[in-house]
Amino acid sequence: MISTTAPVPAPLRLGDLARAASVGLRTRRLRAGLSALGISIGVAAMVAVLGLSSSSQAGLLAEIDRLGTNLLTVSNGQTLFGEEAKLPKQAPAMIARIAPVTAVADTGATGASAYRTPLVPRVQTNALSVQATSLDLPAAVGTEVVRGVFLNAATATQPVAVLGSAAADRLGITRIFTGERIWVGSQWFSVAGILKSAPLAPALDSAVLVGYPAAAHYLGFDGHPTTVYVRAATSRVPVVQSVLAATADPAAPHEVRVSRPSDALVARAKAKSAFTGLLVGLGAVALLVGGVGVANVMVIAVLERRSEIGLRRALGATRGQVRNQFLSEAVLLSLLGGTVGVALGVAATASYAGAKHWSVVVPTLAWAGGFSASLAIGAVAGAVPAVRAARLAPTEALRTL
Repeated sequence: MISTTAPVPAPLRLGDLARAASVGLRTRRLRAGLSALGISIGVAAMVAVLGLSSSSQAGLLAEIDRLGTNLLTVSNGQTLFGEEAKLPKQAPAMIARIAPVTAVADTGATGASAYRTPLVPRVQTNALSVQATSLDLPAAVGTEVVRGVFLNAATATQPVAVLGSAAADRLGITRIFTGERIWVGSQWFSVAGILKSAPLAPALDSAVLVGYPAAAHYLGFDGHPTTVYVRAATSRVPVVQSVLAATADPAAPHEVRVSRPSDALVARAKAKSAFTGLLVGLGAVALLVGGVGVANVMVIAVLERRSEIGLRRALGATRGQVRNQFLSEAVLLSLLGGTVGVALGVAATASYAGAKHWSVVVPTLAWAGGFSASLAIGAVAGAVPAVRAARLAPTEALRTL
């Protein structure tokens, strides 16, 4: 008995489907390349933003670990009447008596201004502050002298100053030459050194530091510290923090502010993460535009290849095989764009992180998300053109021959 039912074609294997999908791309390379460019730009932007954010956070956290999380600061607050309170002159010495405290240094705002020369107008202060300092300040706040020397017992009594990193830039002093001096208050001060930036004590970067005896003699400073920097054993930091206010000013502990600078740096790292969300959103918009480009290319491809579709259908190809061919072509095009985008994003992250001396960190979410987004956009962008191609009747499609 002879069967009159036409045999059902076997479904294409994955390899055959990929080769069939690649034919359309290889025969229209320029168009395919331009279409994939939009996907590449979107994915590269997202990967680079996430990678740079993660690398920046890793660099900041490594810096915090290097500087230590055991630094506490004690500063003067306000009185009940809203006036600026004063820390007792004995506050640093009293804090140093706390058992887990390993180092104490202090500074006091003098209220004076510093200029490059006395010819500079008084209003052009460059946001510089002049502060009296104890001699062990650099070690306590985790910084060091990059030019010249710090104050010592002798120079602390003389009109000699050490500049913070930002203060040196604003005064135009990059090196310490013999006879280098600045105008502080109403007289010349010699410049002895320049400090490296202090991330845990950023107020020092824009400060001109002089010794306590010199500040009292030449600037009329009253000797009350305004900030005390305290290093404590890492495991005992919470305990020390809880008693600092009462120790610094037993008579008015409510007029004392205690903070932990490393907490502010961690909060800044988290704030950067929030800002990253906005940039990733902009990358997603570029990715969406790329998806529209892929959809447009596939619609045009279906119109141009009607004869090919009709011929395949006449030779026995099923609607499903035609649909899968065009859908695979759109997905393959998007994946190629996504692969190039991930490579560009990783390269951009590695280049920038290397220049900043950060660890290169590309989160799994970045590259896996880039591939997944490319796959999803290719499937969505190619769905409608693929269905339209599958619905073409062989006779209608072959009319174009």
